[in-house]
Amino acid sequence: MTGLNALNLLRPGSVDEAIVALLAHPGGRLLGGGTDLLVNMRRGIAQPETLIDTTGIAEIKRLVADGSGVTIGAGVTVATLAADGLVAARYPALSEAARSVAGPGHRKLGTVGGNLCLDTRCIYYNQTEWWRAANAHCLKNRGETCHVAPKGNRCHAAFSGDLAPALLVLGAEVEIAGPGGRRRIALGELYIEDGRAHLALRPGEVVVAVRLPPDPPDPPASRYVKVRQRGAIDYPLAGIAVALTRSGSKIAQLRIALTGTNSRPFLLAETAAFSQRPLDDALLREIDRLVQKQVQPMRTTLMPANYRRVVAAALASRVTAELFASLAQG
Repeated sequence: MTGLNALNLLRPGSVDEAIVALLAHPGGRLLGGGTDLLVNMRRGIAQPETLIDTTGIAEIKRLVADGSGVTIGAGVTVATLAADGLVAARYPALSEAARSVAGPGHRKLGTVGGNLCLDTRCIYYNQTEWWRAANAHCLKNRGETCHVAPKGNRCHAAFSGDLAPALLVLGAEVEIAGPGGRRRIALGELYIEDGRAHLALRPGEVVVAVRLPPDPPDPPASRYVKVRQRGAIDYPLAGIAVALTRSGSKIAQLRIALTGTNSRPFLLAETAAFSQRPLDDALLREIDRLVQKQVQPMRTTLMPANYRRVVAAALASRVTAELFASLAQG
């Protein structure tokens, strides 16, 4: 560990004030719970001169359900989300994802916005300063070579947030505020497949809230599961969210999203082809192959990349089958 540098701490009282602070301090970092950022600062990975404390911004702490859906402020804690009865009833995958984040202390401090904007991780990056210096740093931080793929020119650090895949299968949008005003985009558009710069935020922009659409006439069943090295605290080696609706003996709609394998969370492409098909062994094998084809695990964790590929595919198939069966019983 290294000591912390002298810091300039700002406490904006509104989203607009936070934007002004970001523009005035381009190297500044937003601080919510700090469960990831402060650890990286102690390790010398992040060295901002200015921290912009968002905990005094009331707007981003709201969790509201109305006729237009559910709005979850970026400052809502993961513990609050995990304990919310309405979220558990309407969006089981999101509730499960929130309950699976790290440990109780992390969930009490960590925020929805922080989990969505979580820095990407790699065993060559998330190390002490002396360890990284001894290995000439890496492409993500002060180095020139990606130790995972030395002949490449892209960082392969993996995104490991739990909330994003659950929100992706539920059709969430994210509200962003910046110097040019506010905009709303599909959550998937927030992410880029680049471990060094995986967020599509413009200078001065702030994630304000996540918005879930109102319940459709036939709401999907949903789940989130993940594999990690220990049963608590650890980031996912692979995490899978599934949302499914059923029409008689056939799938009506299937959405699968993944985390922990790529530099961004993403919706599995081509699942529309499974609509109006019975869920048999052949279809489950197709899901398995589709996941293995689209995930891109690299040597960013202590577990082999191929293990993460295979387990992601197995989880997707298993959870899909379990949800399909649960709808028949319901």
